[in-house]
Amino acid sequence: MTYPLGLSLAGRRVLVVGGGPVAARRLEALVAEQADVHVVSPDVEESIARLSHRGRLTWHRRRFHTTDVNGAWLVFAHTSDPETQDAVALEAESRSTFCVKGGDPDEASAHVPAVARFNGVTVGINASRDPKRAVAVAAEIRAALETGELPSEARREGGAATSHQPAGTVALVGGGPGDTGLLTVRGRFLLASADIVVADRLGPRKILDRLPETARVIEVGKRPGNHPVTQDEINQILVREARKGHRVVRLKGGDPFVLGRGGEETEYCARHDVPTEVVPGVTSAISVPAAAGIPVTHRGVAAGFTVVTGHQQIEALPQRDDHTIILLMGVAKLSQATEGIMGSGRSASTPVAIIERGWTEHQRTTFGRLSDIADQAKRVGVTSPAVIVVGEVVRLSPGYPDSTRRISPDVSVDLHG
Repeated sequence: MTYPLGLSLAGRRVLVVGGGPVAARRLEALVAEQADVHVVSPDVEESIARLSHRGRLTWHRRRFHTTDVNGAWLVFAHTSDPETQDAVALEAESRSTFCVKGGDPDEASAHVPAVARFNGVTVGINASRDPKRAVAVAAEIRAALETGELPSEARREGGAATSHQPAGTVALVGGGPGDTGLLTVRGRFLLASADIVVADRLGPRKILDRLPETARVIEVGKRPGNHPVTQDEINQILVREARKGHRVVRLKGGDPFVLGRGGEETEYCARHDVPTEVVPGVTSAISVPAAAGIPVTHRGVAAGFTVVTGHQQIEALPQRDDHTIILLMGVAKLSQATEGIMGSGRSASTPVAIIERGWTEHQRTTFGRLSDIADQAKRVGVTSPAVIVVGEVVRLSPGYPDSTRRISPDVSVDLHG
């Protein structure tokens, strides 16, 4: 067992015996802490030599002497010579000075933890003297601090671009297609400090269970044909809560500016002098097809794609075989959309995929052709939310029903005709 302790080393003598890569790593932090660093080694890494030339440390170009420990508060032994390592540790022990002995933690009196630093917070990790495990845990903790899974400050204002949202503002956060893991780092960070979260029905719903206990969730979710909270009312909620001095996060599915009415919300806030921040999200137009193994572009298959809602603008879309069409909110008018696409010149045999509830445990993909996908969707009971992909890229899905691919068990396929 080791006793966790923070040391204030500024202005205090610290001895580092050795000049290799490990010593160089230790020196970065020691110099940053403004310790009075003395390095003893015949040869050193170039980075150590540069620090010496700049006066950031003192380099003694020779082998270790027992008198080097005089006055040292902390000693590091990082050489490749076992005898020198033992001599440094023994001398430090005799003078009641803590010593970090590289390569021999069982004989060391001090240990350097793996460190996670973010936004003024420093976390040191010791893992039963297993450095690889400690480094892995430190990386996880830093990620949690960066994303807001672990709060890095208590409502303190200011700082870098990663600081928390100012009070009295609105942040439009794109929540992605529904998987919490696809929420952006900035989005998760803002949610960790939110006072008010105005949430849609789609997006990463599970994240709501991880919000601070002080956060209040206002549900404004819409379903096809059922809008209990109108867009005008949502706009008013954002401004009203921000004017109370709250940090308001508008959590939306996908991306706020991709058919998400985010532009309307930012305009309304601007007219009422409420500052806003927009955090892009992973749009379902691209990510949901990816969940089914369908790239919206692919070299030699599709060089571009177009995203539209329902059956709108069908006549104006490129109808080449190398162009992918993505329909959002198109289930209700799928028959009209497919007829319009065929009427504009696309072959009736063009493959189509409908991906329902992408990135959730209930995801399902239905395959068909332009000529029969509407009937197939009705037969299997396709419902919203769903993303419809039209184009040759559909054949690239691992679940596409041809002679060279296996059909996944969660895939609904039209094998008729």
